[in-house]
Amino acid sequence: MKKVALSEVKDDLSRFLRLAEKEEIVITRHGKPAGILIGFKDEEDWFDYLLENDPRFLQRVEQARKSLRSGAGIRIEDM
Repeated sequence: MKKVALSEVKDDLSRFLRLAEKEEIVITRHGKPAGILIGFKDEEDWFDYLLENDPRFLQRVEQARKSLRSGAGIRIEDM
């Protein structure tokens, strides 16, 4: 993870977007973290990010896990 001042990012955003494809970039304001820049190599990375951060999707995953723990559902081995 790389830290970069906001003034640097504003001066050369396209370069930092390319760098963000490889690692997250913490953007600082007055030396303190203010945000994060995350790049995507392709649309699949973007889709994965959306799913991983969608509260509705995460809630459905948790509900499915609870169902499996309580004995509901079908194990993949049984299909």
